[in-house]
Amino acid sequence: LSSQGWRYISSQTERAVRFVGLSTALANAHDLADWLGVEDIGLFNFKPSVRPVPLEVHIQASGYPGKFYCPRMNSMNKPTYAAICTHSPTKPVLIFVSSRRQTRLTALDLIQFAASDEHPRQFLRMPEEALQMILSQVSDQNLRHTLQFGIGLHHAGLNDKDRSLTEELFANNKIQVLVCTSTLAWGVNLPAHLVIIKGTEYYDGKAKRYVDFPITDILQMMGRAGRPQYDQHGKAVILVHEPKKSFYKKFLYEPFPVESSLREQLHEHINAEIVSGTICHKEDALHYLTWTYLFRRLIGFSDGPESSSWHVKSKFHGTITVNPAYYGLEDPEPHTVSSYLSSLVQDTFEDLEDSGCIKINGDSVEPLMLGSIASQYYLKYLTVSMFGSNIGPYTSLEVFLHILSGASEYDELPVRHNEVISIL
Repeated sequence: LSSQGWRYISSQTERAVRFVGLSTALANAHDLADWLGVEDIGLFNFKPSVRPVPLEVHIQASGYPGKFYCPRMNSMNKPTYAAICTHSPTKPVLIFVSSRRQTRLTALDLIQFAASDEHPRQFLRMPEEALQMILSQVSDQNLRHTLQFGIGLHHAGLNDKDRSLTEELFANNKIQVLVCTSTLAWGVNLPAHLVIIKGTEYYDGKAKRYVDFPITDILQMMGRAGRPQYDQHGKAVILVHEPKKSFYKKFLYEPFPVESSLREQLHEHINAEIVSGTICHKEDALHYLTWTYLFRRLIGFSDGPESSSWHVKSKFHGTITVNPAYYGLEDPEPHTVSSYLSSLVQDTFEDLEDSGCIKINGDSVEPLMLGSIASQYYLKYLTVSMFGSNIGPYTSLEVFLHILSGASEYDELPVRHNEVISIL
């Protein structure tokens, strides 16, 4: 978060701190490196096309103009099957979908299409006797059915044993196709010759609507295509909504910049620094912000003498960029940035005081019990404020559970239809 800490460690140990950061290609890698204090000689930023196994990408959009999500996903199942037959008829295939329900619906349609071609078990790579032994170990009914046709399911709704068994079958080429949710892209390492991304949207429980996957997630899914020990090249097929085709054509082939997301989490970070004693006054908070990546994206750089205390020298001779407009600041002049940061700190202090996390005495601040609890247990300041206002010594279990379920940490967790029935 703050580059001040590791610079202090480096000065005390008289040794340079080594950073090993792994990422997709970045448009502003020099900005990040300069913030970390990395010299140009120690920075390596490769183009998206540089991979151990070259990647062939196909973006398909025709035929999915529908406005409604579920019918549009259903219309993508036939092209998904066609992509398997065209690009990877015998090699492993990963199909990424947005939900548990879509894993099941996609797999069932693939089975139907294969049966229509008179090859219902074309994706199965094991004898009947071995298959029956494996099916006897499977708990999930849907998984047991799809495995009979060489198609696995992978999502958080499966128990650990079923997930591990599915991963093992796919890794050992016992089944050719694995239909999974996007979480697999960041978890288990299961590469395939072909990756199909069936739709680029998912349901956001917090926003209560369908939103686009972050580009980083799409790139991570694509990155599963190509097995270094087996393939000379990998293939990725992305099925998108028609209006978004040009967007993905542009951003999947060009590196994108990294921006700071500190503002969205600033209350929690400032509170933690107040509790630890790093921030005792407003000036401390301002000084703290000048060491953050947010500050580096707001203020300009100068290679010459510093004309202002807000300017920072760059090691990259004019290659550093700033993007203040992204943070709602049109004018990157020092006095404007100073006013912007002062307002940011003042608003944050006032919110934390209103929530009972800190106490303000003039320009100085001190932590309170709720702030210490939030810092120790990594809770959002709004959550501890709600707990402090509503929980008392005589709070019943029913009321306590109601309050607990209202914690903002749960905002992004959707409640599925079948889960509502079980809860009731």
